[in-house]
Amino acid sequence: MQTTAQFLRFCTVGLCNTAVDFTVFFLLTLTGAPYLIAQALSYSAGVANSFFLNRKWTFRVERKANFLEVANFVIVNGFSLLTSFGMLAVLHDLNHLDLWPSKCMATGAAIIVNYIGSRFWVFNQRAESEI
Repeated sequence: MQTTAQFLRFCTVGLCNTAVDFTVFFLLTLTGAPYLIAQALSYSAGVANSFFLNRKWTFRVERKANFLEVANFVIVNGFSLLTSFGMLAVLHDLNHLDLWPSKCMATGAAIIVNYIGSRFWVFNQRAESEI
């Protein structure tokens, strides 16, 4: 039950971040920014908020944040961003799928990578007891 509630909190935080991501992405692309640059900027817009909300609310980490935790968070989000880049390139560039559905599928894949990395590596409760 705790894992389900945790995942639902993660998804709620993700919805907020995704709203920011999509808004920034499409505003930038509408103004002519290349979509990969727009993706990097829009994804980055939600990352700081994601760290604080997921740390305190989703995973309920009590210990003080440290450099290693922040670095691991950045690495996981980097992999998530690379996942979304790859999906966008395959779906939009190679398969000529419209940008909206490509962005939605890329976001879904990035969410999976991000949750697994956040739960089992960045905000791992066992890691908390070892520090």
